[in-house]
Amino acid sequence: MWERIRHMLVKEFIEVFRDPRMRALIFVVPVLQLFIFGYAANTDVRNISTAVYDLDNTVSSRELVSRFVKSGYFNVVAYISNDTRERQLLDEGRAQVVLHMDNGFEGDLLAGRPAPFQMVVDGTDSNTAGIVLGYSNTIVHKFSQDILSQRILRLRGNIVMPGQVVLKTRTWFNENLESRTYFVPGVIALMITLLTLLLTSLAIVREKEIGTMEQIMVTPIRPVEFILGKTVPFALISFVDLAVVSLVGVYWFEIPVRGSFVLLVFAMSVYLMSTLGIGLLISTVSQTQQQAMISTFFFFMPAVLLSGFMFPIANMPVVVQWLTLLNPMRYVMVILRGIFLKGVGFGILWPQIAVLAVIGALTLALASRRFRKTLA
Repeated sequence: MWERIRHMLVKEFIEVFRDPRMRALIFVVPVLQLFIFGYAANTDVRNISTAVYDLDNTVSSRELVSRFVKSGYFNVVAYISNDTRERQLLDEGRAQVVLHMDNGFEGDLLAGRPAPFQMVVDGTDSNTAGIVLGYSNTIVHKFSQDILSQRILRLRGNIVMPGQVVLKTRTWFNENLESRTYFVPGVIALMITLLTLLLTSLAIVREKEIGTMEQIMVTPIRPVEFILGKTVPFALISFVDLAVVSLVGVYWFEIPVRGSFVLLVFAMSVYLMSTLGIGLLISTVSQTQQQAMISTFFFFMPAVLLSGFMFPIANMPVVVQWLTLLNPMRYVMVILRGIFLKGVGFGILWPQIAVLAVIGALTLALASRRFRKTLA
C-alpha cells in the first residue's frame, strides 16, 4: 500500500514541478496577490478631498475649516463660491465633502444663536460617508464646546466650570485600528483556499483529458490510495505557501502573531481537508479542466462573500447567516484572526476546528465515493 502511494506522490510532484508556469502559480502568484490585496483591501478613510464653500469668510468660519484640516483626515482641494461649482466637483468625484457656511455664520455665534453649518457628503460609498460624518460630528462638537466655554467665561468671569465626563478608550487586538491588520490574515486564507481548490480540482480531470485514467484503472491501486496520492502533495505545497505568505504578512505588513504557530499549522491542516475534499469532488464531476476551473470559481466567490472577510456575517439576513454555517472559509477566518491578532488558544477555537474536521471528513468521503463510481 505505502509503496503504491509513494509512487503516486512522486508522479504528482513530477507533474507539478516540471511545468515552469505551474511553479510560478504555486510559489510566486500567492505572494504577488498578497501584496496586491494587502494594500488594496484597506477601508481606512484618510485624505478626504474637501471643498470649502465659505460665504461668511470670517475668523470663526476659517477657524472651523482649519480644525477640519488639522484633524489629519480632510484635505482641502478647492475653494468655491457658487452652487454650480459645488455640484460639479461632487459629480466629477473631485470632492467627497463640501463645507458650506452662509453669510452671518460668525454673527449668529457671537449673538448666541444657532449657526447653521451645512456639510454635503458624497454618499455613493455609504461606509465611507458614515465614517466621514463621524469624524465631522466630533470636530464640530468640539468647536461648539469651545465656543460655549469662551462665551461663559466672558459673561460670568473666571468661574468654576461644571465637571464633564471624559471618555478614555482602549482598543484591544488592533491598537491603531488599521484595516490592513484585520484584512491580511483573511487574505492568507483566500490565497491558500484558491490555490488548493485550483490544484485539486484539476487533479483527476487532468488524468481523464490526457488519457492516463484508463491506465490507472487497470493498476492494483485502490481508490483511497489514489485519493491520498492526489491530495498529500497539494497539502504539502499548501503548507509551504502558508509559511511563505505568513512570513510576508508578518515581516512586510507587520501583522502580529500573538498565538501559537503549532496551533496555526494544526488548524490549517484540518481546514485543508475541506478545501482538498471540495477540489477533488469538483474534479470527479468535471469532464474537462475548463469545467473544473469554472466550477471552482463558482464555489470560491460565494465562499469569500459568505466568509466574513469583507462583510460582517451578523449584518446578513438570517437565512444567509444559516447558509454560512456550511462554508468552511467562515471558520478559518475566525481561526486565523484569533491566532494572529488575539492570541487565543485551542480552548477558544476548538468549536471552529471541530466543524472544519466534520466538513473535511464529509467532503473527502463524498469525493472518494464519487471516484469509486467514476472507476466503475
